[in-house]
Parts: sequence; structure tokens; C-alpha cells
Amino acid sequence: MADFSAACLCGKVTYELSGEPIATAVCHCSHCQRQSGGAFSVNVIALPDQLTVTGELGTYVETGENDDGEYVHRRFCPSCGSPIVSEMLRAGIVAVKAGTLDDTSDIRPAVEVWCTDRQPWVELTGIPMSMEREG
Repeated sequence: MADFSAACLCGKVTYELSGEPIATAVCHCSHCQRQSGGAFSVNVIALPDQLTVTGELGTYVETGENDDGEYVHRRFCPSCGSPIVSEMLRAGIVAVKAGTLDDTSDIRPAVEVWCTDRQPWVELTGIPMSMEREG
């Protein structure tokens, strides 16, 4: 059973992720790119009850076009802005930002998702791509 500890950049928000994660995914969606400020986001997928957060989190509620309501809560440290977790309400899962983990030695991405938005200069090896990939 894996347990992870983590913190934001300034240390005002810490958290623990208990138990075995569902998966680790590299997300290329344009929203993860904008949130992370990078070409993709590495996310540890887990159930909400596996996550225990200490400290105050800010929330950006994301809604989609043609959607009948909110579907992702992007949670971050309001002091330093570090993204911490994206809560996918309808799916009943959370995506913890792997870059905030204290130790990533056991993290191995299992899949790439939203590959239609992948930057053309990004080529990751050894990770299967999801069905969203064009071409």
C-alpha cells in the first residue's frame, strides 16, 4: 500500500494521499497546460477519501461548453498559486498534481490522455496513448 506526502511551493498547504492510487496519467489537455504552465500535467488519480489536505485551498470552478454545470474544481494554494488537485466531480475521482509530491520515485505514468491537445514537440516514450489521439 503506497502512501504519499506533499506540499505546495510555500508550504502552507500540505497533504497526504493514502493507499494505492488508481493510476498515474499524463494529461495533455489545454486546461492542464494552462494550469501547469507546461506542456502537460502528470496526475496521480485517486478516490476523494484517499486525500487529506491541511491548509486552505483556493478553488477555480471549471465548466465546459455545452455542459449543464460545473465538472472540475481546480484546487490550488492561494498564497503561492501551486496547483494541488483537480476534483472531477462527476467521475468521483481526484487528480493530484505529481509535481507536488515529496517523493516521486514510485510514480510511473501508465497512460497519456487528451493527446489531441498535445504540443507537437512533445514525444514521451513508453506510455500508451489514449484513444483521443488524432491521426
